[in-house]
Amino acid sequence: MTAALPTFRHARLAALIERARVRVARAALPRVAMVWPCDALALEAAAAMAAAGIAQPVLVGPAARIGPTPFEVVDTSDVPVEAARIAVTMAREGRVAALMKGSLHTDDLISAIVARKTGLRGTRRISHAFLFDLPTYPKLLALADCVVNIAPDLKTKHDILANALDLLRGLGISQPKAGIVAAVETVNPDIPATLDAQALVQQAQQGAFGNAIVEGPFGFDNAYSAEAARIKGMKSEVAGDADLLLMPDLNAGNMLYKSFVYAAGGDCAGIVLGTRVPVVLTSRADSLQARVASVALAVLSLP
Repeated sequence: MTAALPTFRHARLAALIERARVRVARAALPRVAMVWPCDALALEAAAAMAAAGIAQPVLVGPAARIGPTPFEVVDTSDVPVEAARIAVTMAREGRVAALMKGSLHTDDLISAIVARKTGLRGTRRISHAFLFDLPTYPKLLALADCVVNIAPDLKTKHDILANALDLLRGLGISQPKAGIVAAVETVNPDIPATLDAQALVQQAQQGAFGNAIVEGPFGFDNAYSAEAARIKGMKSEVAGDADLLLMPDLNAGNMLYKSFVYAAGGDCAGIVLGTRVPVVLTSRADSLQARVASVALAVLSLP
């Protein structure tokens, strides 16, 4: 018997979970492989996704470590990376629709995902995107990439941006607005992120990203606040109304993501993009709502 789903306090993320529930209500629940669910937090997330009615968890790991459970278990050896390889193979063969990190190290799961011959690589660089529900912002706000790519060059940023825009269009935002964030809002040859922003905007103007409005560089203040942009004399369709902020590197992105959670009272859903199936990477510190909402985001991104 699965646990009852708690009441969540971030309404936009709760609505995302409800959208996923409605989408799968008339079909078989998508099977999500929970890789190495060998602690209470992972098992709690498995029970919560089932209670939410958005996915059917399949637990991939050593049965002796997992213990008694109402869910299907794919028994593996006592080696986390082997469980990751088995889960990736299940995804390649269509036996599960998505993957979710349990209590193994992220590197163990990612190494199986990016393996050239046996992994889940797509045609673009693999990246990650969060969707944030923030008390001071009028809608869900995406951040990319705060997790996977450490110091992306221009080509990698192109793929990060393209992946995130595709995600947003798949969620029903027909013309997403993206702000390319740097330390300052002017192009400065001494700040490479501003040059990348300029290049990405030019690519967008040439149609590289489909139906989207891409502007930058922005400082974070004028990307997030229309008033800050107005004070600085900026004319922008994106400032204060962005659907996506593209971060300059993992340092900046990861610090902003954690600031949104711990200082700004936000919460988020996040998935890996550019893979053959959606992949949910969660942290031990993530809330239960973040973990369930991330599964919902994965479900909503399925074809």
